[in-house]
Amino acid sequence: MERRESTARRRGRATRVASRRGPEPEANPAPPGQSGGRYAPLTEPELVQITEAAFTLLAELGIGEVPAVVREAAHARGASTDERGRLRLPRALVEEMVAGAAKEFTFHGRDPRHDISIGAERVHFGTGGAAVQVLEPETGRYRPSTLADLRAFARLADALPNISWFTRCCIATDIEDSFALDVNTAHALLCGTAKPVGTAFTLASHVGPIIEMFDIALGGPGRFRERPFCKAHISPVISPMRFGEDAVEVTLECIRLGVPINCIIAAQSGATAPATLAGFLAQSLAETLSGLVLVNLFAPGHPMIFSNWPLVIDLRTGAFCGGGGEISVMNAAAAQLANRLGLPSGVACSMADAKAVDAQMGAEKALSAALTGMAGANMVYEAAGMTASLLGASFEAMVLDDEMLGHVHRAIRGIEVNDETLGLGAIREAVLGEGHFLGAAHTMAAMQRDYLYPKLADRDAPAVWAEKGARDAAARARERVREILAAPDAGHLAPEADAAIRARFPIRPG
Repeated sequence: MERRESTARRRGRATRVASRRGPEPEANPAPPGQSGGRYAPLTEPELVQITEAAFTLLAELGIGEVPAVVREAAHARGASTDERGRLRLPRALVEEMVAGAAKEFTFHGRDPRHDISIGAERVHFGTGGAAVQVLEPETGRYRPSTLADLRAFARLADALPNISWFTRCCIATDIEDSFALDVNTAHALLCGTAKPVGTAFTLASHVGPIIEMFDIALGGPGRFRERPFCKAHISPVISPMRFGEDAVEVTLECIRLGVPINCIIAAQSGATAPATLAGFLAQSLAETLSGLVLVNLFAPGHPMIFSNWPLVIDLRTGAFCGGGGEISVMNAAAAQLANRLGLPSGVACSMADAKAVDAQMGAEKALSAALTGMAGANMVYEAAGMTASLLGASFEAMVLDDEMLGHVHRAIRGIEVNDETLGLGAIREAVLGEGHFLGAAHTMAAMQRDYLYPKLADRDAPAVWAEKGARDAAARARERVREILAAPDAGHLAPEADAAIRARFPIRPG
């Protein structure tokens, strides 16, 4: 009897609460593209000191293993080669390249509704990574990732509102040939999403055929150059401070074919960069600047993301650490350094070390996403789905991360202070009237404008949560994954274009 009365009271309360509720907000109160920059781990003098150290490294130590075509172009602009064969880049040359570099550009989606404007501390989160394992939802164990997984992740990202672009988060390990891997990865992007995308090219010779594939998808030769919706993920500089010949060749081929470049530097503390955070940032900034010099020597103003991604290893074991305070604050600082130079910034976050979708994973992801977003990074990579220190990817984590990123965008938006939001009239009416703000016009307006309401996070009372099955976040996320992947195919790639691509390229069935 007592249990029935308790249940009745709860239902009565729920009815009263529902009667005071307004309609669910129609607009996202904090969509991607919020302006960050409120969090500043480095002071202005510290930014200057690190930047000066980077210029010194480039001018005095220089870059090693320089391809002849790069050396020739750099010498023509005032660089020199020392007795060890290292290319010294004088400050004047580097500053010239920075001045002429792209400061803002549009990163296109195949659907113009997904176009994003890169630069000026506008924050967007997206995916990345090259996991070789996937967390199997049904077993909670990891298995090798496949092309089918990559296709599913692309469809998932397409449906998640806070993921602004999709870059492969896992490798199709069931494809051994490098050309087949690259073209099937590109095809999965075309089929799965109309958002902007990113991919990698194993060799320079793979770039042209894949751009041909993109032209087919867009309707004819030259269409990709008119609307480049895919960026190339390239690491032309290998830490510590040397060029990678194959990656340089890919970079030059992408420039020739009009592919935007995500120039990634991913040094590791205590291994390929100093263990001290300041020393690390000085070296990695110098390396990223050398990548910018490379691009702008051959194509001034070419769309390039200045992606300085400081990575951390556990110095006790040598294992890569995707989560924690050090990697979070360093990536936030990397965004600060790039933004100070006025360059489109790219950093990384949410690379959780946790293997399960659990409290460790949530803490590691939220910390790094919040700090990098609040610092004003333009493009924050690895932000959804990555687990196990980048070795794994998880469908449930991707949908949970998407909701977490919505809260980060809301935090970045901050607090607007004006006559309407101060609400002195509303306070007066509540104090002199009914004694509360429930249902008031001022409250209803704020509900629509200022608050983000999660769809996966649970806010029920414990008893209500138990009555609904006592499901945890991972269970709710699995259900959402199933809903998205069970929906009809969105038809992002027209059947005739798909047929033409399959006739031209070694596309796997599915």
